[in-house]
Amino acid sequence: MAFTPSPGEQIIFQGHPSWRSILAFYLKGLLIGLIVAVIAKLLGEGFFTVFIIILIALGISVLIGFIRRMATVYTITNRRLNIKRGIFARDIQETRLERVQNVNYSQTVFQRMLMVGDVDFDTAASDADNLFVFNGVANPQEVVTEVDKATSLNAAGSHGLGEPSSHY
Repeated sequence: MAFTPSPGEQIIFQGHPSWRSILAFYLKGLLIGLIVAVIAKLLGEGFFTVFIIILIALGISVLIGFIRRMATVYTITNRRLNIKRGIFARDIQETRLERVQNVNYSQTVFQRMLMVGDVDFDTAASDADNLFVFNGVANPQEVVTEVDKATSLNAAGSHGLGEPSSHY
């Protein structure tokens, strides 16, 4: 089920976490496969069995990683931010754009090497239990820029861009 904008609402950004952001997940799957393969080899299994174990572990981790990535959709419109997670069960997190107070992004050393990062939105109702974060997005600076553009447009209000509101 794709995100459906309301009448007059325009999608500014829509995407999934980058495949590069789950590279560590793939490597963990490969590592588990290698450990199981070494144990199998120590128990006397042949090269073919060990090779199949590694292939299966890698295949399962790639499949699970792909499903997790595709089941997460980040959307920014000119009115709201939306995070949709899940295929069968849904977890949808949404906030109005005018509630966004700050937008920051962070990158670990590993994320910088992979050119991904986490974009953190501080909203009027943010607390430790209700974090609003786009995790593992490619070009996080671009996402911050798009949100900044959208919030600047909304801050202009209905009186028009560059036109002062009159308070007589």
